[in-house]
Amino acid sequence: MSSDLWHFAEQLYSQPGVETACLELQEHGADVCLLLCGAWLGVNGVECSAERAAQLRAMSQPWQEQVVRCLRGVRQDWRARAFDDPQLKALREQVKQLELQAERIQLERLAGLATQWPRSDQPSVGLWLTSLSAPLADSGRAAQNLLCDSATALARL
Repeated sequence: MSSDLWHFAEQLYSQPGVETACLELQEHGADVCLLLCGAWLGVNGVECSAERAAQLRAMSQPWQEQVVRCLRGVRQDWRARAFDDPQLKALREQVKQLELQAERIQLERLAGLATQWPRSDQPSVGLWLTSLSAPLADSGRAAQNLLCDSATALARL
């Protein structure tokens, strides 16, 4: 099951509106990798529990804060300056690739944690997303709902 999470995340992210929804959730402080993992677990019928959600958050939070957000911060800080500086633009692109690689590692770690959790035929995407997200403003909830609906639709394909 663990090798499928990255592929699932790529497919889900490419669905109409999902990239925008994920960026919006990220702006609201959500860990999008954690939410993508939750959607994947829900689609695969893994039962959501407070204990499992806590395990996923405990694994995800340090990596997200100490690696992914640091790389993202550098990339975002360089956005305006890189526009007129080809060398900085090239460095910024390398940082972007490192950020993506860090997110992939985070997803691999999350999937590895969940590998032994049993599956069922009962999808629970909404429960996982609610359990793994911080309290969201109305626009954040709308983005979360779009992510849930898209993951459920993707699972039907």
